Amino acid sequence: MARILASEHDVQLVSTVGPCELTSDHFRIGIVRGDDLRALEMWCEILIFQGTVLYEHEWLKESEKVLVADIYNPMQLEALEQSKGRGEERRRADVLVNSLILNEQLARGDFFMAASPKQRSFWLGSLAAIGRVNPVVYDWDPSLERLITVVPFGLPEKPPVHRHPALKGVVPGIGPDDRVILWGGGIYNWFDPLTLLRAVDRLRHRIPDVRLYFLGLRHPNPAVPAMRMAADAYALSDRLGLTGTHAFFNEDWVPYDDRENYLLEADIGVSTHLDHLETAFSFRTRILDYLWCGIPIVTTRGDFFAELVDREQLGYTVAAEDVEALEQALFQLLDDRELAAECRMRVDEVARRFTWPEVLQPLVDFCRHPSRAPDLLDPVVAATIGAHLPAPPRPPVGVIDNLQIMLNHLDEGGVRLVASKMISRARHALPGRGPARDNGRH
Repeated sequence: MARILASEHDVQLVSTVGPCELTSDHFRIGIVRGDDLRALEMWCEILIFQGTVLYEHEWLKESEKVLVADIYNPMQLEALEQSKGRGEERRRADVLVNSLILNEQLARGDFFMAASPKQRSFWLGSLAAIGRVNPVVYDWDPSLERLITVVPFGLPEKPPVHRHPALKGVVPGIGPDDRVILWGGGIYNWFDPLTLLRAVDRLRHRIPDVRLYFLGLRHPNPAVPAMRMAADAYALSDRLGLTGTHAFFNEDWVPYDDRENYLLEADIGVSTHLDHLETAFSFRTRILDYLWCGIPIVTTRGDFFAELVDREQLGYTVAAEDVEALEQALFQLLDDRELAAECRMRVDEVARRFTWPEVLQPLVDFCRHPSRAPDLLDPVVAATIGAHLPAPPRPPVGVIDNLQIMLNHLDEGGVRLVASKMISRARHALPGRGPARDNGRH
């Protein structure tokens, strides 16, 4: 994103957490904290952000600069699954805080980027609920494309290159001629590796040289907790006698620039998930990697990419938790080499639509003619946006510290105490109620 925008603009690519090892000859890359972020906000005309940046740096809501929010990740839907097993009160708080964090972004953003048309519809509903779908915005653009558009994750323009062996003949137990099914990412609670393992357990009797490889277990971001589903997958693989013979788990994490060496040795790219709300609005970047490397795809129905696989005949889709159908889909693509070759050809054609220059065009167009959202500049309308919503509890230093405080409140007094703290915060934020915000703590 930064590289493409840098062809027309002065760009800085920064993170609020470290370390940062990336470099570029075309724009500055680095870490910013505290006053550095304030200096950056003063320098720029457009600030593009995602995640918890606005939450951790509340003063950005008062910025007069154009704020572009990348809302590709409906974090509150992830939290529904990710927080399972943490206790009901803590789970409710996780979902609530993530919802409020995103509502803050929706209330302040001048331009929004969703990952898919279906996701855009989801966010339009959220925008309407907080008052952003109003006569001022509608008269500005009845389609609301100038407020929220689709900008998915993209693919490199350059084709992948196999620089060194990574799986076949390298991983103990995977031979040079074995047929590899690749799970191209982490194992998170909203995925379903269990059905896949059961399908491979059946498939190995029909195709003895089938091998399933999970590309990563331990997430490189320490803030991402270990997932229950990863442990469950490992345990099931052991019970079925697959571990080390037909199922393999990479305990670490494959560097991003090295992933193509693994992908290009795969015969099938697979993604299986459960049938729930997170799936419906997801955008699985691992399937983009399958497209980039020309791999036939087998995936569970219900999300954006499943519809693409069916429509473009890129492989097979199956119903959630259907072991027999999943086994048959995998068998068809591994057994019929002509069918697999036809799928690869179609995958290559579709991949061209998802290169970064293609998918970023709406953002490029916006940055050529940036503007504040008109409803935020109308004092009457702006005063009504999100007015009925409580603010999330503010982090004193960073989001992790703040979430810990919230969890302490949960332990002390449950959801009622957390809610009372949030309501108190919202009251003090109203004009004439309590002290002004102390932005120095950021």
